[in-house]
This record gives sequence, structure tokens and C-alpha cells, in this order.
Amino acid sequence: MKQKFYDTAVKQERAILVGVITPNETIDQGREYLAELEFLVETAGGKTVKTFTQKMLRPERSTFVGTGKLEEIKAFVDAEEIDIVVFDDGLSPSQLRNIENELGVKILDRNNLILDIFAARAQTSQARSQVELAQLQYLLPRLTRLWTHLERQKGGIGMRGPGESQIETDRRIILNKISLLKEKLKLIDRQNETQRKNRGQLIRAALVGYTNVGKSTIMNMISKSEVFAENKLFATLDTTVRKVVIENLPFLLSDTVGFIRKLPHHLVECFKSTLDEVREADILIHVVDVSHPGFEDQIRTVNETLKELGAIDKQMITVFNKIDAYKPAPVDPDEPELIMTLNDFKQSWMAKNSSPAIFISALKKENIDEFRQLLYERAKAIHTERYPYDSLLY
Repeated sequence: MKQKFYDTAVKQERAILVGVITPNETIDQGREYLAELEFLVETAGGKTVKTFTQKMLRPERSTFVGTGKLEEIKAFVDAEEIDIVVFDDGLSPSQLRNIENELGVKILDRNNLILDIFAARAQTSQARSQVELAQLQYLLPRLTRLWTHLERQKGGIGMRGPGESQIETDRRIILNKISLLKEKLKLIDRQNETQRKNRGQLIRAALVGYTNVGKSTIMNMISKSEVFAENKLFATLDTTVRKVVIENLPFLLSDTVGFIRKLPHHLVECFKSTLDEVREADILIHVVDVSHPGFEDQIRTVNETLKELGAIDKQMITVFNKIDAYKPAPVDPDEPELIMTLNDFKQSWMAKNSSPAIFISALKKENIDEFRQLLYERAKAIHTERYPYDSLLY
């Protein structure tokens, strides 16, 4: 008998991206946001086939984009057998329902996509609980869309009673689950607080920055440990803490979850316990991917998130990473490509606007000794001020 073989490989979903460019955004910014969205889709395991943009004063209340644009999207979805349509902003429950009814395929917004990636990346009990809580909070106002095919249970002979619609049952189950997860996270938070107290009075430094800027690579390099690092968004969700010793001075170095534009507010709320490492750090090491064309916007996004966490006034070192991949925009397209030396970086506006600033390539291990020396001097200054009787040891 001939043996049958079945293909068990997971089909890569084909996606199209949709964004609205409002008057307070430039076309270049809109393209950059969609490029980031495409990277998010790739991180989630999908493949972007096409992007659609529309200039509008504000997104349409019922369908996010205009009727004509939605018809254009539908024609492409039907012709190219698209599996999923991803919108670059959060969609309201009514927008989600209307768009889904019109296009007839799976619809995701930026928030839902980020939550999906977080769910795949979460490793520890704390991270999984935080992501599940954020998913349930996202799902709660959208329950109506999931149960539109069910009507309220009708009464009748033998069926009279309090009755309850399926959506009300689900809402109660989700609210109970949210309550349980919040209690669980409070317990984990208390355990983490105890762990932080047990670490003694060592100086604490925390790596912060936009997602995929090289924080975990720097963590591995400085602490000589093996923290997972990958060229994808949100490779690290769980905070990792390592003890580092530079010239006999011990301190703690933590790697935290990366920030991103338009990060769902409830997700920031859920991860605030993880980001306690940022709030309690003595030194923040703000890592910037200087090779990214929108790194200035990324710096602003990180600073806004730090401000929200109440950590913007902490002592900070700005580390401009990936100098080996930096390509300055030429003034004249016909001129040869400029090459920035380390000295050029030190004389640039980046060095003047961010004090202190250091320029490195974690991948090529360029200028690492200067970075370690600066980190040592900052940690030593705090240690000397806090423990003056120990200053002779270092």
C-alpha cells in the first residue's frame, strides 16, 4: 500500500498594511511607520504583499479609511488571496466590525499585532500573565463582534428564568480572569521587590531604548552572559539582571523590554512591574540605533515613555550603537557616500545634544573599552557618594 505524506508546515500568512497620513505627519514619517509595521508582521511570521495609505484630516469613524479606499483594498484582497489586513493604528470595536464585514478576511490593528508578538515571546510566568492580562483588556470591549451570530436566549415554557446572553457570560468570565491575573501579578511583584532588596546595596544600571537597537547584545558583551538576542522586534520581554564587575567595582546591569511607537497604553500599564528595574536604577543606559533613519523619533519615543514611568530625570548615558552601519544622507546625490569616523561622531550634534554620549558598535566590538570606562566612572561616582568609606577600594 502506498504511504501518504502530509505537509505539516504552517502556511505563511499574506498580509497587506493600511495607514492614514494625517496633517501632523509627513509622507516620509507615514512610510517609516508602515515600514515598522511591516517589520512587526515579519516578526509575527507573516509576509507583507502591499501597503495602502490615504491622506485624511482624521480617520473615518466607521471604516477608518474612506469608502473608495476600502473598495480598492477589497478588490486587491479578493484578487491576491490576502489572508490578513493590518491597520497601523488602533481600531474601535465598530470600525473592526465594519471593516471585517466589508473585506471578509482577518483584520488586525497595531495593538492586536503587538499583543500577538508579545504572547509568542513571553517566557516567564510574569511575562505570560502580563500579556494575557493585556489581551483580555483589549478583548473585553470587542466581545460584541465575536458573538454577533448569537441572539439573547428566549424564554418560553420550561425556559423561564433569569436568563443570560452568551456575551454577558463571557464578559463575566473575562472580568473574573482579569481580577485573578491582577492578584497574581501583585504577588509576583512583591516577590520581585523582595529579590531586589536581597541584592544588597549594589549600584544599578538599566539598559533602555527602542526595540531592536542592540540592548541584549550589549548586555551579553558587558556581562559576558548569554541573553537571547535576535534581529527582530521584542526579542526580549523578560527583564534580565546580571552582576557586572569592572575594575573590582561590582554593580547590577538589567536588560529591559524595548519601547515602540504607539505602544498600547494598557500594555505599558501591565509591564510597569517589569519596568520597576528602570524606575529603581541609579543609571539609565539609553541605547540608540544610530543607523536607523528615524533614530531621532525613536529617542523621543523612549524619552516620552521614561517620562510616563517617572524615570526621565535619572542619570543617563546615551549609547549610539551600530556606528558601523551608519550611512549619513549625502547633501548632493552625485557625491560619493560619506564615511563617518569615530572622531566625526564625537564632534557631531549627537555628542553635543546628549551628554554624556558614547559611540560604539556592539557587533564589531568597536570603542567598547571607552564605554566600559565611562560606565565604571559613573558607577564609581555614585558608589563613592553613597559609601564614602569604601572609596579607597576602587
